[in-house]
Amino acid sequence: MLEKIRKLWKIEDLRKKIVFTFIMLIIYRLVSCIPAPGIDASVVYGNDTSVLPLLDLVNMMTGGAFSQMTIMAMGISPYINASIIMQLLCIAIPALERLQQEEDGREKINRITRYVTVALAAVQAIGLSNGMGYAKDGLWNNILIGVSMAGGSALAMWIGERITDKGIGNGISLLIFAGIVSNLFNGIIGGFRTATTISALIGAVVLVLVTIVITVIVTFIDLGERRIPLQIAKQVKGRRVYGGQNTHMTLKVISVGVLPLIFAYSFLSFPGTIGALVAPHSGFTTWCNTYLVQTSWVYMVISALLIVGFTFFYSSISFDAKKQAEQLIQQGATIPGQRGKNIQAYLQRTTNRLNLFAALFLAVLSAVPTLLMSGLSLQVPFAASSILIGVSVSLETVRTIQGEMSIRGIETDKDNGFM
Repeated sequence: MLEKIRKLWKIEDLRKKIVFTFIMLIIYRLVSCIPAPGIDASVVYGNDTSVLPLLDLVNMMTGGAFSQMTIMAMGISPYINASIIMQLLCIAIPALERLQQEEDGREKINRITRYVTVALAAVQAIGLSNGMGYAKDGLWNNILIGVSMAGGSALAMWIGERITDKGIGNGISLLIFAGIVSNLFNGIIGGFRTATTISALIGAVVLVLVTIVITVIVTFIDLGERRIPLQIAKQVKGRRVYGGQNTHMTLKVISVGVLPLIFAYSFLSFPGTIGALVAPHSGFTTWCNTYLVQTSWVYMVISALLIVGFTFFYSSISFDAKKQAEQLIQQGATIPGQRGKNIQAYLQRTTNRLNLFAALFLAVLSAVPTLLMSGLSLQVPFAASSILIGVSVSLETVRTIQGEMSIRGIETDKDNGFM
């Protein structure tokens, strides 16, 4: 491991990229400590944001910046929401779908996404800060909050793009990873600091062990893939013969990533959040606070069903078995034992099986923090989505560095990582 790191550090270009990435991440975390103007600090530190479950996800992704109401309170979340909105619009609107397939069109869509990000950040900042009672009275204070937090999200988006262009890549993902790691580290350290009894200390140790075990399991599953064998027929073009070799198509076990978890959490948290903001003392809000919380069995059952549904829904959008089958036929590739229309049915059947496993795994993974909180009475500083995001970003970063080293003729262990 040390030898690989030493070789990596000797590559001047790669060393500059890594140093640049760390500097950008440090700047991002430092800016996250700057309080936003127009916010009443006494109210922020006196209130409990846990009554708004939808905001737990935002706070996790911003590394606690939301709970402190800094200029990075919205973080990169508006950019993610804007990207999802534009992806759905490109599927629903044929004109945007055609624009997305063009090289100049993709740049236009990216530009529109940036504008939507800033607008969403401003609207969310003003709405949430006022709804939670954090904003000071006056129109000027609302303008300050909207401009400062929208500027923070724009800066986060710019930092992410710079890391992608001049760093080691995956800039947006690394910003989310930085927030998750910061939140997890602070939670574990805080657990040990507040452990005044033997049982509390044992609980903190159990939390660390469970975190390590979950990370190992998620890493193993995330690396899993289904390889479908392909046979490419020989094609004679002029005096040359093309094809005639065997290869494979790779399908990831968890191809949907963390999106089903995020969609399920957001869907379940939305009613309680709206009720707390609009009618905090109503019967509806009381019901949401009783049953739509992580320690409730109703929450666990509904979240599991939503995760399964969103897994199949997003997979149907991201993977088109009919289009994949047509591409294979055009390339002269066949799956052993499958011909013609059977290829599409085989791909769809294989994808459905992978989606079922992924959905069940994500549902079980999402229940682990709930079981820890209810069974062991532990304050869990992570969610299932945070572990999955952290592992995915880490593995993708390692693959990127492996690729950079391979280009320069340095051998890497593709199975176990360069470390």
